[in-house]
Amino acid sequence: MNAFKAFKACVPIEWSPKLYITLVRGMPGTRRLHRRTIEALGLGKCNRTVVQRNTPSARGMLEQVKRLVVIETEEMYKARKEKLFNHQALRPPLVSSHVPRSVTKSS
Repeated sequence: MNAFKAFKACVPIEWSPKLYITLVRGMPGTRRLHRRTIEALGLGKCNRTVVQRNTPSARGMLEQVKRLVVIETEEMYKARKEKLFNHQALRPPLVSSHVPRSVTKSS
């Protein structure tokens, strides 16, 4: 499974008042209707996230461009951001000793 499919997990979106929409595919080469829909959602560049209310009109727009975006609920978005933060957190440095091993006396 490539990174895009892993990022765009096939998890059913349960009802929530807010949807977190992230543009994951570029717009060059897409239809004009799709580009205008993306702009109407407030997305301009890849990997940008906007928050929209969960309304039927927003759902219709997202259905048009579902191959270009990832739709997450608030819980899914927070879990993904926390996982990314923990991955990028500072780790204790690796300490390596450069002292040579004890040399055995040879006869």
